[in-house]
Amino acid sequence: MKPSNERYWIIQPIMSRVFAAIALGLAAVACGVAADAASPLAPPTPSLAPILKKITPAVVSIETKDRVAQDSKSKKRETRDAGSVGSGVVYDTRRGLIVTNNHVIEHADEITVTLTDGRMLKAKRVGGDPEFDLAVISVAAENLPSIPFGDSRQLEVGDFVLAIGYPANMGQSVTSGIVSGLHRTNIGLEQFENFIQTDAAIYPGNSGGALVDLQGDLVGINTAFIGATSTNPGMGFAIPVNMARTIADQIVEFGDVRRGSLGITIDEPTPDVIRELKISAPPGGAVVVKVAPGSSGARAGLKSGDVVAEIGNRAVPNAGFLRNRLALMRVGEMADLAVLRDGKPLKIQAAVAERDQRARAK
Repeated sequence: MKPSNERYWIIQPIMSRVFAAIALGLAAVACGVAADAASPLAPPTPSLAPILKKITPAVVSIETKDRVAQDSKSKKRETRDAGSVGSGVVYDTRRGLIVTNNHVIEHADEITVTLTDGRMLKAKRVGGDPEFDLAVISVAAENLPSIPFGDSRQLEVGDFVLAIGYPANMGQSVTSGIVSGLHRTNIGLEQFENFIQTDAAIYPGNSGGALVDLQGDLVGINTAFIGATSTNPGMGFAIPVNMARTIADQIVEFGDVRRGSLGITIDEPTPDVIRELKISAPPGGAVVVKVAPGSSGARAGLKSGDVVAEIGNRAVPNAGFLRNRLALMRVGEMADLAVLRDGKPLKIQAAVAERDQRARAK
């Protein structure tokens, strides 16, 4: 079950927050980030405040209003005002573009952005993609704050991260944690998934906010938090910034994402799939279980039973990874695939064709 605007509430154990704060402070010292010393003889006090002062203005509050149907026994349809609050990150200062989650604004009739300097700006929807849960809005404003982009491919499990957003109408808030996992798929949140998993708390209102590293670089867009209970902090998930930028660029250009396809159906190399297709067990990758006749994949020579091990010189760890990569490619681009067929390596180039936008990816 996925609520329309925000996901899940979490009560963080106090001791775990204290431990994370101490660990982050020590890491900040190693990075050369410290507050002014209380006296010339006192050691510097570990603090992330200097970095946060520079980047938090680029994380904005997003408030929406929409008209929803109201139950009524009369024949005349009645409506009521409904609203929600989420977060966003300034994406392009020159054009006034802000990236957020699609579920934050998907039903909005009015969108208002509030900056940390107190400015309240009416925003327009540029476009969105529900299958990646990303959207772009725009505001007309000068001197918008910015945040540097990081490289989410450089993230490693154990890296410290900070989640910045606007939870529960309390104003801007920062939580801390580590990268708990990478390339998370099959979570059941979106159609296309390649999440950064973190234990930094992502409260209701944080969706669309920033996940940053200790250098203050944006590495992800916070999306969801699941599995939280009064005794379990649960798991947070963010869209990697490299993926978010690719999606946002297409949304800005087209208003949506022009989904690519090779006309193939892929699956994980499970024992059942391996047995059914009578192939040797691969160490990873994605198994082609069906190739549509006349598709670009068929024209390129892909066959049922092929195991895609690489795409564009990047290893394919699972089927979810390959789905995401293909969905992010522009129509007309060439997909360079390293394939195993009957245990023998092959190189195949296939032109990405436009996917039927009415169909869900398999």
